[in-house]
Amino acid sequence: MSSSRQLSHTQAVALMVLVTLLWSSAGVVSRQLESAARFEVTFWRSAFTALSLLVILPVWRYASEHNPAHALTERSGVGQFMHNHWGVLPESRAFWLSGACWSVMFTAFMLALTFTSVANVLIILAAGPLFTALVARFTIGQRLPQRTWMAIVAAGAGIVYMYGSQVLAAFHGESAGASDLVLGSLVALCVPVAGAINWTVVQRSQSQGEKIDLVPSVLLGAVISAMLTLPFALPFSATASDVGWLALLGLFQLAIPCALSVVCARILKAPEISLLALLEVIFGILLAWVWAHERPTAEVMVGGSLVIGALLVNELLGWRSRTGAPRIQTLNQPTR
Repeated sequence: MSSSRQLSHTQAVALMVLVTLLWSSAGVVSRQLESAARFEVTFWRSAFTALSLLVILPVWRYASEHNPAHALTERSGVGQFMHNHWGVLPESRAFWLSGACWSVMFTAFMLALTFTSVANVLIILAAGPLFTALVARFTIGQRLPQRTWMAIVAAGAGIVYMYGSQVLAAFHGESAGASDLVLGSLVALCVPVAGAINWTVVQRSQSQGEKIDLVPSVLLGAVISAMLTLPFALPFSATASDVGWLALLGLFQLAIPCALSVVCARILKAPEISLLALLEVIFGILLAWVWAHERPTAEVMVGGSLVIGALLVNELLGWRSRTGAPRIQTLNQPTR
């Protein structure tokens, strides 16, 4: 995309808000399903995401002035074809590891929503940047400022309070409710952990001169997720309405916002994207509250506010220091 066609900063902010709104639709849509089982929900969403990206990515790549589709590389005919059309890097270990992380994120997210509330899942996901900071600290030696350590402690306290209160209340009621809450929380925890590993792997690879495009990795993750969950999804029990809802999720909740976020990443600074991404939690809880009548408990509101507040303060305080931080390369971004 040439500079003359780039969005203005205001337009990029508005587009990123739209992206977070689309991302946040998973919870409320999952509550509209009639008979789709847990693994079937994940299979259909991942399958439709993969199908959508198989169409979107070639168009995206050939519309890019930085499209490396005709670059000469040592690949097989099939490998070169896959790279030309979808940006797949079959020779890259980091590319496969990134795709594996995406598959864990796709699978765990939808499974977690079948065990516990939308608010519980989204607040755990919101702590992703702090998990990323910890993983980067202990794997690639990236030092953390004091403000980030304080944010990690504050967010951890919020999560402990939120889940501790709910678990105690559940144990005093139905034991099944407590077990679902604990299991759903542990499954949801896989999402930010896998995301942290993913970001660290990609950042490290790019620092060593290897270009790993995150969007084709999403395609790989969707394919892996669909393949792994298919045996557990059979026999299918979803109604035509369920499949329609999950098709919408695959296209509008993952594939399209994934492409749009790439556009935003070319214009907005990393701290801006991190701050705007927090809107997904707010939008997701509100949508589930209004449209699915899933009202968050007082414990979720208090603990979640502490988590979001810690993230918000950390991002605002680190605005200047993070403007020069490494950024993950995406489509249309030239290799440095």
